[in-house]
Amino acid sequence: MKLHVREWGTGNRAAVLIHGITSDSNSWWRFGPDLAARGYHVLAPDLRGHGLSPRGEYGPEAWAEDLLDSIPTSPELALGHSLGGLVLAVALERLRPARAVYEDPAWRVRPERHAQAGQEFVAQKGWGREQVVAANPRWPAGDVDAKLEALQCWDPDTAPAVLDGASWDYTPARPGGALARAARRPQRPGATRPGRAPRRSRIRGAGRGRRRALDPPGRLRGLRSRPRRVVVECQPPCAARSS
Repeated sequence: MKLHVREWGTGNRAAVLIHGITSDSNSWWRFGPDLAARGYHVLAPDLRGHGLSPRGEYGPEAWAEDLLDSIPTSPELALGHSLGGLVLAVALERLRPARAVYEDPAWRVRPERHAQAGQEFVAQKGWGREQVVAANPRWPAGDVDAKLEALQCWDPDTAPAVLDGASWDYTPARPGGALARAARRPQRPGATRPGRAPRRSRIRGAGRGRRRALDPPGRLRGLRSRPRRVVVECQPPCAARSS
């Protein structure tokens, strides 16, 4: 299935940004242009059931196939957030990015947590501005607006499709085939609290180490695994709104 892909920049280095559940490509509205200003051609797809992409049967393999059908292989950078981290792990061997970055990847969720997590996600479909702000009090207005727009387009059937009560684990054993380095980043004291996603992350090779926000801060309800931030470097080949 061909996905709607939002683009920023015209550089000769490709960067792929894959959003989490209930969101869409516009969740990268700050980070995408920032990467483009650093010479990247940024490609941010709306996963199936999100944003302006079609609906259909949902599941990790289907999302990964859609991704491979919609973006060129061998990008310099691929970044997946939450559900996007799961999709990136499934697609990684065929996508063959030079570097893969996972932010709160949902590689594994305990089956006993599926029902509650799925219900919490589905409940977000009816959220208004007050609920989004209450759940994410540090978000600027632009992030709140992006979330509300994403929720309007999001198909809540995506949640039970992945949180189906089955036991699954998509943790990549050998990401990209030829693994050069996988680094778990230490947390700065006081940077996070239990149950809360990290507010900032560093991407080596993007922005020369300057710390930038990857996605709005806030709780990831149900889809959480450890480590929170992983950078993998692979040896080669190792009512619609406009974008």
